[in-house]
Amino acid sequence: MKYRRLGRTELSVSEIGLGGEWLERHTAKECKAVINYCEQKGVNILDCWMSEPNVRTNIGEAIYGKRDKWYIQGHIGSTWQNGQYVRTRDIAQTKTAFEDLLSRFKTGYIDLGMIHYVDEISDWQNIINGEFLKYVYELKAQGKIRHIGLSTHNPAIAKTAAESGIVEMIMFSVNPAFDLMPDVDDIEKYFVDEYDEKPGGIAPERAELYKLCEQLDVGITVMKGFAGGRLFDAERSPFKVALTPVQCIHYCLTRPAVAAVMCGFDNEKQVDDACAYEHASNQQKDYATVLANAPKHAFSGQCTYCGHCKPCPGDIDIAMVNKLYDLAVMQPAVPSSVREHYRALKTNADNCIACGGCETRCPFGVKIIERMAKTREIFS
Repeated sequence: MKYRRLGRTELSVSEIGLGGEWLERHTAKECKAVINYCEQKGVNILDCWMSEPNVRTNIGEAIYGKRDKWYIQGHIGSTWQNGQYVRTRDIAQTKTAFEDLLSRFKTGYIDLGMIHYVDEISDWQNIINGEFLKYVYELKAQGKIRHIGLSTHNPAIAKTAAESGIVEMIMFSVNPAFDLMPDVDDIEKYFVDEYDEKPGGIAPERAELYKLCEQLDVGITVMKGFAGGRLFDAERSPFKVALTPVQCIHYCLTRPAVAAVMCGFDNEKQVDDACAYEHASNQQKDYATVLANAPKHAFSGQCTYCGHCKPCPGDIDIAMVNKLYDLAVMQPAVPSSVREHYRALKTNADNCIACGGCETRCPFGVKIIERMAKTREIFS
């Protein structure tokens, strides 16, 4: 495993990180097995944005006695209310959730205290001008967080945060589908050393963000590096050609300021597939050949299963419903395994009341109400 300096935090983090999101769906034993295997492979950075109590407990048990082997990204503002994840700026609820994280992780501190999921400028302004940022500074003064970070999908917010001097690192969604502009005929424009402001390469605001973070020494850890697994499937990829985990990781790690790619793992094989990057050949890392044949970029509006659509008044696991829908429509007939997984859900698309709250929270503009209707039809 190779390690990179995470901006001015000075932390030396593994190029491959562990994004804890999918551990929510596993038992304590399975969770521990994945985390232990990551540790054996040299992975030393772990992100836990999830507020669900069981997964926090399971991760805490898995790293108990080995706290010094892990750098933890813990999110401030991700809470568990009435059995659901809720992003909040309410200080009382935020404090309760953060103390719960410390307790379940059996630790007195979090290495990277992440201001959780800021995608709107009004939200950022409320944070920096209100009690929320004061609480974050208080945590740092007390040693309960060592460094201040922020998670966002919005390049404008990331740029503003980097320039503010408040954050030392940013967790940002990076992959070629999110980065590339439509209708690029000249493949060389994707890979020049310096990007100009003309359409036809990496989206200018994103290219500017990566360069700015490098200039200001604000490190980046990557979320959505695989776009929810969509880039592995030629049918679901906007490029209509499948990429490998190694190619996706290489794309991310060749962006300025990027130190680690946080990968979600269900099992040891997926850990191996990601860590294969460390001994891959240049040919195996090459994504240029794939992108050379890319059609018009059309990734917006497609679910990446990030879970930020919650909370749901019907307590629907919207990300999982969307994932099962995508798996179902890939086949001429719904596979029985997918159907059984859907039936096993405590709540599903039948419980959708079409309130639209999820759509206002989705970073990618997914038409969730419409997808819920289609899901009801296909699984009926």
